[in-house]
Amino acid sequence: MNGTRLSGEQLFRQPCEFLAGASSVESLPPPGLPEVAFAGRSNVGKSSLVNALTKRKSLARVSHTPGRTQEVNFFEFADRLRLVDLPGYGFAKVERSKVGGWQRLIKDYLRGRVPLRRVCVLIDSRHGVKEVDREIFALLNQSAVPFQVVLTKIDELKAGELEARIADMVAVLKKNPAALPTPLAVSSHRGDGMDALREALAELAV
Repeated sequence: MNGTRLSGEQLFRQPCEFLAGASSVESLPPPGLPEVAFAGRSNVGKSSLVNALTKRKSLARVSHTPGRTQEVNFFEFADRLRLVDLPGYGFAKVERSKVGGWQRLIKDYLRGRVPLRRVCVLIDSRHGVKEVDREIFALLNQSAVPFQVVLTKIDELKAGELEARIADMVAVLKKNPAALPTPLAVSSHRGDGMDALREALAELAV
């Protein structure tokens, strides 16, 4: 332990360093601190969320081209917590062979990483759950890895839509034993929901 637990605001003000980028299971860094991974379909807003969460403009590379994140990237906060930015799954504008390799790496990491404490599965609030998301849910259920659904891009919803999207997601999560029961709704652009997400992750830090 590192002494006094930090609040979410305090934790994500701590020094952060890029630890490693892994393109294979063999190149993953040795297990150490608790890890929280961010997973989601390509172009769901994962890198934007990581940057907004950590209040850094370029911690994770942001691109409008799906498939830009091509490694499992590890970031470490003050010897307390690791954030893991996974390649997007599903559609990506790259060669099919590369996509297949990423999918295998993502699944191998999610099913077998000992320090993995939680997976934040990002779902675009405008489009809801797709079949490829359900495959990731099933993998996490099978591996008994707790996961938190994070609804992204809520600033792009029409007035009154958010409550319905959350209710629909709650119904889906009830069928997934490894899921936390309530999704978090966020906007990386406006900052909505970021404090709640920071607090949830700070609870997992040492």
